[in-house]
Amino acid sequence: MDLEIAQSTPTAAAIAKVVQANYPLGEVVSGEFLRRSFNQVYRLTLADGRRVVARLCAERPRGEPQLQFEAEVLRHLSARGCPVATSLPTTTEEVALRIRLPEGERALMLFEHLEGEATTDLPANIQAFGRGLAHLHAAGEGLQSSARRYTLDLDHLLLRPLQHLLRAPTMTDELRPQFEALGLRLHDRIGSLGELTQVLCHGDAHSDNNFIAVRENGERQAVFFDFDDTGPGYLAYELAVYPWSLHPRNVDGVWSDKAVARWGHFISAYREVRPLGEADLAALAPFVAVRQFWLLGEYAGRVPVWGSQAMPKDYLQRQVKLLQQWESLEMPAFGAGLI
Repeated sequence: MDLEIAQSTPTAAAIAKVVQANYPLGEVVSGEFLRRSFNQVYRLTLADGRRVVARLCAERPRGEPQLQFEAEVLRHLSARGCPVATSLPTTTEEVALRIRLPEGERALMLFEHLEGEATTDLPANIQAFGRGLAHLHAAGEGLQSSARRYTLDLDHLLLRPLQHLLRAPTMTDELRPQFEALGLRLHDRIGSLGELTQVLCHGDAHSDNNFIAVRENGERQAVFFDFDDTGPGYLAYELAVYPWSLHPRNVDGVWSDKAVARWGHFISAYREVRPLGEADLAALAPFVAVRQFWLLGEYAGRVPVWGSQAMPKDYLQRQVKLLQQWESLEMPAFGAGLI
């Protein structure tokens, strides 16, 4: 009896064989399965000592992975001096492989392996992260590409994730209108702020998708990877992802002294490189809530793989209370007129 498969997990050894057969890299001597989250990620070691990272793309609520655009973004940024994990072409110069698995075809993409230390709460590292993201945005200007891409607008970040959330199997008739009202109020609030700055976004810059490399002269430099959410979009959303990662996920949550300090180091360093307009500053707090809606939509879309209890009813009840509290969220202030 044939069974339908939601998502399988190939071994590191299997991925190593596929890469060795389809990339001009020589022998792959070992492989390590790093993590299974939104995608499955592997680290491979080559016979000459080099290491590469393989990403097996999962089905995603945001739509098909935009691999051609991602590869072009990485080449564009690298050519302009941004240290990023560029993608590696196959033997036939394709940006990715299509691998047949029990659930159907999935894309495998290969990247350079980056070295460095985690950002953590070290002020010098956080400042390097902020400056690096600002340089990345500056370098992203002028990208010319006809490839399909995500556009990080309110439809992509809020409205479509909201619809995925409303269809979650654990959603209740009581909670559904509350989430819907919260999402629509948030949409209208951002729309009332006027024109907001657009940049080429990394899309997931929460400080765990970069390392900090220490150069020979002691300079600390952020090196970025994991661009599978990249696309043109709101600068305010891009900058809100980091404070979103710092803010406590409970209705009584207040900014801790550590979170306030980390946010201050980040945003001050960013503004040393690129200015922020008043409308973009005002949009930061509501985009923290947008980020949470985006995440909830991603979780809801993965129920066939993760199971319905990835989003149990009591979790959804807490999320409503959290988002209601975040309607009055204010960003910590740093200096007169900053935020």
